[in-house]
Amino acid sequence: MANLKEIKRRIQSVKNTQQITKAMKLVAASKLRKAQQAILEARPYAIKMMEVLNHLAARCNSDLHPLLNVREGKRHLLLIITSDKGLCGGFNGAIIRKTAQYLQDNDENENSLIVAGKKGNDIFSNRPVTITEELVGWTKDFDHLKAQAIGEKLATMFSENKIDKVSMIYNEFKSVMQQEVIVEQLLPVVPEKLEQGKDSYSVDYIYEPDEESILNEMLKRYMTVEVYRAFLESSASEHGARMTAMDAASRNAGEMIDGLTLTYNKARQAYITKELIEIVNGAEALKG
Repeated sequence: MANLKEIKRRIQSVKNTQQITKAMKLVAASKLRKAQQAILEARPYAIKMMEVLNHLAARCNSDLHPLLNVREGKRHLLLIITSDKGLCGGFNGAIIRKTAQYLQDNDENENSLIVAGKKGNDIFSNRPVTITEELVGWTKDFDHLKAQAIGEKLATMFSENKIDKVSMIYNEFKSVMQQEVIVEQLLPVVPEKLEQGKDSYSVDYIYEPDEESILNEMLKRYMTVEVYRAFLESSASEHGARMTAMDAASRNAGEMIDGLTLTYNKARQAYITKELIEIVNGAEALKG
């Protein structure tokens, strides 16, 4: 009888866990819809921004702006974007592994990190790498203004020759089931080379007020847009990964409940059979 009570207790415990995972799945699904809509709206603007900047920077003198200066220094800064909460499958693990691989492949450089997300900070704070800044709690109220502040800080550090290269590592949202880890160079800005023979190659622009002012404004916006888009991609990816993980956990809990229920029924049947045998044996003994 004690064994039956233990199995029944386990079944109830798993059912309680399943209720939690189902609720978390619904919450993640709700947040995913908003995050997915936000990134779908931001992507076209970011793509067109990069296209215009490429055309502009390809025709300008790179000395016009410090963010275009390609340097041979070894001071590399990584902005890595993780989540503040767990229970999102391999979302954080993929970022951490990619970052660790990057640091290993570039161990001759002076690497430093800006870590967004509590999970990433918990890992890299215990590793031999310099953390320049921690952005813990970004998932709560991240907006365009905060992206602008981060972008301006990175641009200032690069312009003042404190770092030689800035890259971002984040999860790009593909679908609810799929996220892809991206390593993207943010600074220096290296424009795509325009191919000779194409119509766009020979076209130049009329600048108002002047070439340097336009380039300066475009680069400011580029930094804000790229940082903002990366955080939006990460947010949508996190909610998608959590929704998938909680769905899998709910299904696993259901399978466990079915298995425990079967075990409970077998044990209960065996116990009832044993009781019946004892009753029959007792009745036979009284007859004798």
